[in-house]
Amino acid sequence: MNRTPEDRIVELGLVLPDVVPPAGSFQPSVKSGPYVYTSGQLPIVNGKLVMTGKLGQTVTTQQAAELAAICALNALAAVRAEVRELSRVRRIVKVVGFVASVPDYSDQPAVVNGASDLLTEIFGRAGTHARSAIGVVALPRNAPVELELIAEIAD
Repeated sequence: MNRTPEDRIVELGLVLPDVVPPAGSFQPSVKSGPYVYTSGQLPIVNGKLVMTGKLGQTVTTQQAAELAAICALNALAAVRAEVRELSRVRRIVKVVGFVASVPDYSDQPAVVNGASDLLTEIFGRAGTHARSAIGVVALPRNAPVELELIAEIAD
């Protein structure tokens, strides 16, 4: 029996949430050709930002990696809303992670690993992707992490 990505999410003890409603004039995701592009997703659970602050100040790398995984789940919820089921994802193509951090913090890749590792656990080889991990001064709502992704969808 082939396990679906949704099955793997449940096996990991996680829940794929509903799509986080946009807090502005944009869509959570857009499908164009064989790709779904997500808007930036924050670590929101049940309508609430899980944590605020900056890396190197009030948020640890481990905490932020866990927040990045939440962002990835929210991004997958946005993808699923576009394509109805995650088994249509052929590949996660690109992940871009933004990490709110103090000027001398430089471990942004370890933070975004929280999302990358989760996507690989869910999709296997199809979850491996190109990636950027970018340090920024601030993110919306004082979130420590924001994540967007591009998924290729099978017909």
